[in-house]
Amino acid sequence: MNLEPLGTPEAPTFGLDTFGDVALHPDGTAVSHPEAIGQVVAEAVVAEQVGLDFFGIGEHHRPDFSVSSPDVVLAAIAGQTSRLRLGTSVTVLSSDDPIRVFQRFSTLDAVSGGRAEVTLGRGSFTESFPLFGLSLDDYETLFSEKLDLFTQLLQERPVTWEGTFRPPLVAGQAFPRTAHGLTAWIGVGGTPESVVRAASYGLPLVVAVIGGSPARFEPLVDLYHRALEHYGHGTRPISMHSPGHVAVTDEQAREEMYPHQAAAFTKIGAERGWPPYTPEQFDDGAGPTGSLFVGSPETVATKIAWAIRTLGLSRFQLKYAVGTLPHEQRLSSIRLYGEEVVPRVRELLARRAD
Repeated sequence: MNLEPLGTPEAPTFGLDTFGDVALHPDGTAVSHPEAIGQVVAEAVVAEQVGLDFFGIGEHHRPDFSVSSPDVVLAAIAGQTSRLRLGTSVTVLSSDDPIRVFQRFSTLDAVSGGRAEVTLGRGSFTESFPLFGLSLDDYETLFSEKLDLFTQLLQERPVTWEGTFRPPLVAGQAFPRTAHGLTAWIGVGGTPESVVRAASYGLPLVVAVIGGSPARFEPLVDLYHRALEHYGHGTRPISMHSPGHVAVTDEQAREEMYPHQAAAFTKIGAERGWPPYTPEQFDDGAGPTGSLFVGSPETVATKIAWAIRTLGLSRFQLKYAVGTLPHEQRLSSIRLYGEEVVPRVRELLARRAD
């Protein structure tokens, strides 16, 4: 498994995440799924143009997100880029087959010239379980077993393995092989068990901070480091995924982001029995230590630098596609992030190091 291009707390890398959120046209109508996927490809191309390091696409199976097969979209992006690392945020391993996941991403690694990554997780949505004939009663066991198999496949040697949900493997092999190993991360939402499990396999960690403060993850990051030591692994990269939006001023960024953030979280909340999203929740998240990285380049850069120092991050991933936020506003946010935010973060980190 190749960890070299993933950054360090001293020299972090910077990426973007999207779920292929279905945006709005200027007239307020929703774009189609084919249009939304085309927009994702165009946004990734701009991400490379402005010097970003990573582009991640999440897997979902619901109408407000257009991407159910991230590896296919990432392959399209690979054909239009040359440097950008390409991965997921996340791949729902619980409802997929580990061998097929490895094969798809080792293929992506080949067509992208070694730029593929995969972030494995259980996902925050559960639509894939009934869609693929799986029971939510098996939610935890499915992920545990499939992750165990997948980590063995990463060794790219014959695998003999037995579990509950599939026939045993006897010297099974997954092809194609990669040139330098496939980079795999574990995405976690904040449970100690998930953090320890990632450490037990020696896999790098992505923490999804979509509520509260990044600082509340400090004990989990400490636990991860202690668990890595316990299991005999060296240091591994840690990344953070959080939503945000960059505009010329704080006021513009908040005005552009809020209605789309509120609509998305109110819709999801109605499905899960939560109350409607409020301006107060948005203001809390947009504060100096909240989970929303929204504002002017200086505001967002200051907050990212703080998060990197607080958690010792090797990478920061901005979830820039906020619900129905229009494509042109997303493109503007990407440009400001790459051209102004990231250089300023590096400057702030270097100043602190001196």
